[in-house]
Amino acid sequence: MSRLTIALLPGDGIGPEVVAEGARVLRAVAERWKHEIELREGLIGGCALDARDTPLPPETIELCRSADAVLLGAVGGPRWDNPAARQRPEQGLLGLRRELQVYANLRPVKVHPSLAVASPLRAERLEGVDFVVVRELTGGIYFGDKRREQLPHGGERAIDECVYTTSEIERVTRVAAQLARTRRRKLTSVDKANVLETSRLWRSTVTRVLRDEFPDVALDHLLVDACAMQLLRDPRGFDVIVTENMFGDILTDEASMLAGSLGVLPSASLGDDVEGQRARRGLYEPIHGSAPDIAGRGIANPVGTILSVALMLRHSFGLEQEARAVEQAVAATIDRGCVTADIAPCGARSYSTADVGGAIAEALTSISRQVHSRA
Repeated sequence: MSRLTIALLPGDGIGPEVVAEGARVLRAVAERWKHEIELREGLIGGCALDARDTPLPPETIELCRSADAVLLGAVGGPRWDNPAARQRPEQGLLGLRRELQVYANLRPVKVHPSLAVASPLRAERLEGVDFVVVRELTGGIYFGDKRREQLPHGGERAIDECVYTTSEIERVTRVAAQLARTRRRKLTSVDKANVLETSRLWRSTVTRVLRDEFPDVALDHLLVDACAMQLLRDPRGFDVIVTENMFGDILTDEASMLAGSLGVLPSASLGDDVEGQRARRGLYEPIHGSAPDIAGRGIANPVGTILSVALMLRHSFGLEQEARAVEQAVAATIDRGCVTADIAPCGARSYSTADVGGAIAEALTSISRQVHSRA
């Protein structure tokens, strides 16, 4: 039996709806496997701006630092979209990543056979697709200095700095290479080394780390534009992809279309093991945004959030049996056709967010009984 504290940050838009279903599954895991799980809720993003005048209140930072892991929904929405605003909801998420030092973002992409019809690609291109993108999360252009300047003869100049250090590249490369060792031992590093100096440093550093520390992992390099093409032409060719912050953000949104919808893809943002802590520090969230156009309608897809719970159980807590059971419950629910409208076949019935979450929790209970009976 484990005793775990998990911080819930529902955030904005559909965040509260999908996090509620993630929490439902966590409670089902606790009940079936006899874990003690305490769920504590905090504010982040636009709702935190409204309530505390900051997108990342100090009490939220403290809550997340004291928790064993964090489950986040989404941040942002049109009501906070003023580009001239002093603070924006997205600053809360970027700040939390920095505060927790979760520098490696794992985004698995696996196509469920029943969802192949939801993808714009032909089904034969999707068979066997199973790869993970490891995105560097706390460096690069998103965290560089930003400024705007008035030009002397009129107009403005905007500057966004992209900065990477050797140590930042080394540590995320090690996470990706270690992951590749558990899979097909193939690592693809994505950069823009023909143009960018940061990418030239990226390429040389990744090459050295793989040569010196992971000689058993095959390495190849792709320019980001070529990778974007290959994701559509031959996605089965990838095993583990490692790339910098902005490239990873864009490529994984593209890759979500292989799986049929942004709503089904999870992510795990990991830092180093913390001395004296029993759990690996992690921030878990679906890759979709706040989707304000459907917020409050009960039709958001909770699968990405629930699969993020599975990643939490695996990577932060080492509960592999429970993680696999959650993934099996999601697959069984999809096979039954209990899905939200974004992935429902044309003409088929679609289900609400709560319906899908409840069906997954019910399937999890059935799977756990089978596991315990075999034991």
